[in-house]
Amino acid sequence: MKYLHAMVRVRDLEASMAFFRDALGLVETRRNDYPAGRFTLVYLAALENPEVEVELTYNYDDEDYGSARNFGHLAFAVDNIYDTCAHLQAKGVTINRPPRDGRMAFVRSPDQVSIELLQKGQALPPAEPWLSMPNIGQW
Repeated sequence: MKYLHAMVRVRDLEASMAFFRDALGLVETRRNDYPAGRFTLVYLAALENPEVEVELTYNYDDEDYGSARNFGHLAFAVDNIYDTCAHLQAKGVTINRPPRDGRMAFVRSPDQVSIELLQKGQALPPAEPWLSMPNIGQW
């Protein structure tokens, strides 16, 4: 068996691409449009392991997907959790669970999918502004 991808339904493809591609830094590996079926599939991957993908499914017709808490989360290992969180903040992303421990943070996509960010290797020493930052919303 080989793990291929995780699928996430998205309401706004451009907002989701701005989050997953522009803010998180994933790269689009392929895109399939199915106008007759009224949906588009966009596959994205992290540069370090492009064989594992996130599939964004955009249905042309509006549908309520709820809060997406039933999905759980996607997890990504990052070189420097503080730099990654600062970059995401600069892109307008709310840090729902700041990396107070120098190891773990949570953010949410435009469709409320939880994204866990984990520091590669050992946790970084606790540092401000993250150390004093409270949790915001759900993660």
